[in-house]
Amino acid sequence: METVFVEDVLHRFLLERAGVRGALVRLGPAWREVAGRVDYPVELRNLLGEALAASALLTANIKLDGELSVQLKSAGALRLLFAECTDHGRLRGLARWDGPLPEPLSLESLPQAVMAITIGNVERGQRYQGLVELRATDLAGVLENYFAQSEQLPARLLLAADGEHAVGLMLQKLPDEGGQGAVQDDDAWTRVMHLTGTLGAEEMLTTAPEQLLYRLYHEESVRLFAPRPLAFGCSCSRERVVAMLRSLGREEVEATLAEQDGRIEVNCEFCAQRYEFDRIDAEHLLRDAGGAGTSGTA
Repeated sequence: METVFVEDVLHRFLLERAGVRGALVRLGPAWREVAGRVDYPVELRNLLGEALAASALLTANIKLDGELSVQLKSAGALRLLFAECTDHGRLRGLARWDGPLPEPLSLESLPQAVMAITIGNVERGQRYQGLVELRATDLAGVLENYFAQSEQLPARLLLAADGEHAVGLMLQKLPDEGGQGAVQDDDAWTRVMHLTGTLGAEEMLTTAPEQLLYRLYHEESVRLFAPRPLAFGCSCSRERVVAMLRSLGREEVEATLAEQDGRIEVNCEFCAQRYEFDRIDAEHLLRDAGGAGTSGTA
């Protein structure tokens, strides 16, 4: 009989004996909703799944008001990789490519590649962005280097994805190497890293989160916190599309109206929602802009 367990969930946990905090995410239906919208090459599909799991993991230990996104752009065949998780646990993502992808798909070898982690609230105009150096072949290694530089604390990430599931595990060493009731142990981080190193992608993809944590860390006094539900969801809105059109300016909006028989149609690439504007709508949004606009992403 096939084992069935809860999916689309983020688990936060603490290894009390070792003084290590962690998060484990397992995506099922939410990931399949994203993956099923485009016929991605397998390696790119799996990379997108890893990025989606990573975007959820990175929200585990921060106070988030808005969205957190992981975005990569390059001048090579992989043009764009984008994954986002909101403060309400809504996930979306996509990738764009042009031509055959390199095999293997090594991140550090992508030409003119730039990766950024962005945290903020678009509507409020509040945003923090950190650039991530691509000094590793895979996404997990790239993000580990980011934590080492930005937080100057050891972190370990494991990411895996296939056509059905996307999973991720993140471990971070606490500054004082201890939590409530913890015992000071100079070898704790090394010991936890050794245990983590025994975990392979197949086991991550096929094992329930609670069972996985018990197998790995049952001697480290695992404290598991209440799970956080996740789901596919898009943050696009008519207001965001209006802001985008205003940012284009009157000349370009009117040119688009002329090309499209007096209408503008904007389709969200994440959820396929369609937004339509006629000449009267366009005149209103341009007039209300007062000659100024702010750019936005639907």
